[in-house]
Amino acid sequence: MMSARAGRGWRQPLIWLSAAWAIVGLSGCAEVDYYAQAIHGQFALLEAARPVDALSKSDRVDERLLRRLRLAEEIRIYAVEKLGLPDNGSYRKYADLKRAYVVWDVFAARPLSLRLKQSCFPIAGCVDYRGYYSHADAEQYARDLRRHGWETCTVGVPAYSTLGYFDDPLLNTFLFNPEAELARIIFHELAHQVVYVRGDTMFNESFAVTVAAVGVARWLRSRPRAAKAPDVADLHRRAFRALIKRYRDRLAELYASSLPREQKEIEKRRIFREVRVSYAHLRASWGGYAGFDRWIDNGLNNAKFGAYADYSRWVPAFRALLAQQHGNLPAFYKAVKELAAEPADKRQAELDVLSQGNAEKPAQP
Repeated sequence: MMSARAGRGWRQPLIWLSAAWAIVGLSGCAEVDYYAQAIHGQFALLEAARPVDALSKSDRVDERLLRRLRLAEEIRIYAVEKLGLPDNGSYRKYADLKRAYVVWDVFAARPLSLRLKQSCFPIAGCVDYRGYYSHADAEQYARDLRRHGWETCTVGVPAYSTLGYFDDPLLNTFLFNPEAELARIIFHELAHQVVYVRGDTMFNESFAVTVAAVGVARWLRSRPRAAKAPDVADLHRRAFRALIKRYRDRLAELYASSLPREQKEIEKRRIFREVRVSYAHLRASWGGYAGFDRWIDNGLNNAKFGAYADYSRWVPAFRALLAQQHGNLPAFYKAVKELAAEPADKRQAELDVLSQGNAEKPAQP
């Protein structure tokens, strides 16, 4: 979820609130409710955040939390010094939200289409989902969409970026993840502060996924103990991503075909059955790792396949672009910013060219 931009940290909060409520005042009833929960959720998060430095000196903070805060601080320093990511107030504070996710994003697609329903906002532009701070509100929105013929999926999100306009805090929703996953989230969200294209979720997420993958690979290499073990979670993620892409491409081909609607529905169900069989084989090769079971078992639909593609479609292209810069991240960021400035059709054409012949490969350290 990309939150509306505002003054960094608590800078000029009243101005931001006035602008936000002006937007609310121009919206319909449903939009008023949506913007109101977004404003309340963002400010509740900021209000709950406490400086890491102060927490580290407190005798009321348990040792487990202190260890994770110290690790996050090391990752944050590495992000700036080695990856060229923004050096600002993000991830210098910590908030315990007392819930499993910070927001829940709702994705939706039509029964014979992979194109995701977009939600458009005055500042963040159009995105392929709608985020809620309440799980119940997200599910209600999803139910409303299903009543109107949409296929939906609701995804719990551990972190999101306010694109550098707020100081995003560390959250309990991801701080206690395994080390590589903690680093991945911090690198991913900071990457959104480097480049963000309004209205192009696929570009934004694929770029952040690439930066995070490269960053984690380099981080692990810098850690004497961690470097000896492969990033197993990333290996699993890559394999699953390749599986989903394979079947997503088949679905796209099916939906674009001239087959009758009824036949498309039959073929769609057959493809979904094949997905489950292929995943079972992949899972067996992992020795029983079950990290993607819920994704498969909670029902397959176009919203799921569309959402997963948003986070990976242009990853091969960005890896190719990084390789052209010989792994130099500042040069890579410069090239990506130039690409981001292009008109959408030209940008996509260049990404297509970069993707050619660059299959899913391990991120280069």
